[in-house]
Amino acid sequence: MAVLLISVTLLHLITLTMLFIATMEKAWWVLTDVENSDLWYNCEFDNTTGSWVCFSTGDNDWLQAVQALMVLSVIFCFISFLVFLGQLFTLNKGDLFYFTGLCQVLAGLTDFSAALIYTVHHEEILRDSRKRPDGGHFGYCFVLAWLCVPLLLCGGVMYFHLRKKE
Repeated sequence: MAVLLISVTLLHLITLTMLFIATMEKAWWVLTDVENSDLWYNCEFDNTTGSWVCFSTGDNDWLQAVQALMVLSVIFCFISFLVFLGQLFTLNKGDLFYFTGLCQVLAGLTDFSAALIYTVHHEEILRDSRKRPDGGHFGYCFVLAWLCVPLLLCGGVMYFHLRKKE
């Protein structure tokens, strides 16, 4: 039972970290080695100063939906982790972690929605933020967001079946 508990906790922490990185890092769309775009900023590397010069993304409605859904996903995942820790000490023997599983599944669904919206509307989002979508590719943060979807959903299902034992 201890191995299962440690495994579930590690899976939860790994997905929470991946979600946070996917939400905050600057590599959702990569044009070149010195130019990329994320949910919050468009950045270019300035060779003269040796630093990144970033400016805010546009006010595209699709981008704002992706931003909100990714933040909600991080919040749901964090809440489910806190609830899980609380339920470890408060649940009666034999009870299930339903609320933790529900929060985890909601995190997975909001992450799925955000990644799907960005996948379908990335050309419009990038066009409105003064970046050209042609010639670039999806970055590692976009891939992390998609990788989190099955991990979050599987983690939520595991919480639905996990019973508290002594």
